[in-house]
Amino acid sequence: MESLLSKLISLAFCGLFITTWAQDNLINPTKLEMFVDELPDMPRLPGFEFVNGVAVSKSLTIGMYHKKWKFHRDLPLTPVFAYGTSKNTATIPGPTIEAINGVDTYVTWQNHLPSKHILPWDPTIPTAIPSTKKGIPTVVHLHGAIGEAESDGHAESWFTVGFKERGRTWSKKMYHYHNFQQPGTMWYHDHAMGLTRVNILAGLSGAYIIRQPNVEAPLGLPHGDEFERPLVIFDRSFRTDGSIYMNSTGNNPSIHPQWQPEYFGDAVIVNGKAWPHMIVKRRKYRFRIINASNARFFKFFFTNGLDFIHVGSDSAYHERPVIIDEILMAPSEIADVIVDFSKSKSDSAILANDAPYPFPTGDPVNKANGKVMKFIVEPHHVNDKSRVPHKLLEYPSPDVSSASLTRYIAMYEYTSPTGEPTHLYLNGMSFEKPVTETPKVGSSEVWNVINLTEDNHPLHIHLGLFVVLDQTELVNKDVFTACMTKFNDAIRCQISKYARGNKTEVLAHEKGWKNVYKMMPGYVTKILVRFSYIHSNASYQFDATAEPGYVYHCHVSSLFLLHITFITYIHNKS
Repeated sequence: MESLLSKLISLAFCGLFITTWAQDNLINPTKLEMFVDELPDMPRLPGFEFVNGVAVSKSLTIGMYHKKWKFHRDLPLTPVFAYGTSKNTATIPGPTIEAINGVDTYVTWQNHLPSKHILPWDPTIPTAIPSTKKGIPTVVHLHGAIGEAESDGHAESWFTVGFKERGRTWSKKMYHYHNFQQPGTMWYHDHAMGLTRVNILAGLSGAYIIRQPNVEAPLGLPHGDEFERPLVIFDRSFRTDGSIYMNSTGNNPSIHPQWQPEYFGDAVIVNGKAWPHMIVKRRKYRFRIINASNARFFKFFFTNGLDFIHVGSDSAYHERPVIIDEILMAPSEIADVIVDFSKSKSDSAILANDAPYPFPTGDPVNKANGKVMKFIVEPHHVNDKSRVPHKLLEYPSPDVSSASLTRYIAMYEYTSPTGEPTHLYLNGMSFEKPVTETPKVGSSEVWNVINLTEDNHPLHIHLGLFVVLDQTELVNKDVFTACMTKFNDAIRCQISKYARGNKTEVLAHEKGWKNVYKMMPGYVTKILVRFSYIHSNASYQFDATAEPGYVYHCHVSSLFLLHITFITYIHNKS
């Protein structure tokens, strides 16, 4: 999915920002002073409560509001869409929802958005459009959740203000999150058909953490509000009036007047502030980093040489911590890391970025998007009782011999006569086609994801977690692509004849269970997908065969714009 998306992205972005600052009244980001705003800690919302010392389920009501937000000290207030328990308390990103393993959380998501969007959107692509054309459709997906389909945020389960109009698969007001899965970090965001990208660009995203105290406490990792912080990172561009800038002309205006597959902004936003700073003690901190960008990959590193101790990827812990000096993160990927500031040889540490955009062959970073945030390190060492153990949490190893089926998933991109992308498909089929993937609950499958585009695409699978087995380069890719375009059949096109190029090693910190992975262009990436809980042998605590089913897709433009163009349902049949 990502591959099709990615190529779209790369072609789109080659021409997206050729405009000058003056033409669109854009703020030149280099004129904004970095590191002047303090890093916010978003409000914490527990999805549980204690009764006689026992954690029990709690119901939350979280709305989506149109308000104004201050992204930088020297920027005017910006119109945004924000999640919160009220308009006054709504934030960018939204509140961090905290849950406990095995304790259900219930959330009623309420739409309080106006009829007119604050960003341009294109109705010529398949899009959620109310019959009255009043109200902005939204629906919330909890990314990484192992939960019921009715609460998964299906693209056609959208609703408008007061639930006055609803998509064809909408079924309930209150979402039920079972939280029975392994402890880890997730994030929630808009998932409405055709509007996902613009709704998230407007501000609709937030962090969600599942904790398992009896399992995690013995690890001794940094914890508590001061020493454990989610970092929700994305990019934006702004006009001189403070509004979010998004190009209003599409790559193929005669086909889709506005649609473009990617968005790149030059200002890097962390927890709602552009290039913020955080004052830290000389001790260990835990950061749950979420790349909430539309299309921008980040390659994070510290300019003073500090390392990351990588303890978890996406929504699962590693078996053992991995020490690395840089992290490449695609849109929607999550990195759970420890940073030990006691090892800093200077009084500050700048978190920087060095990923081309679009990735991997786009433009190099510039003065604005090459910096992320600054940590100001206090001079005196402190007593730090936290630790990073040699062993974290161990989950069953992937067993390829248990796979009940092998599938081939091909990413295609299609262009206009001018060479600009028009749409992207998985397996050559649009979202409206009949279901093709019907795995059984509790099963494992091997998927060979074939990226026939020119860009890297982060593939996200709802409900299932997977392990990356290997990555093999395609030889004579153009010949193979021509055959696939004609027959759309990897076996008939003799994939074994072409998937025999260079092998790319799966990095140590990416060998565990994931729900997103970067599909390299011109490669076949083999993954083992597991449709069950990875931390136990227990059955799902819900009916995974219920409608409207699940989806898998690329998380660049697919979720933000091409969501319905090439996403295919995953229906589970017992």
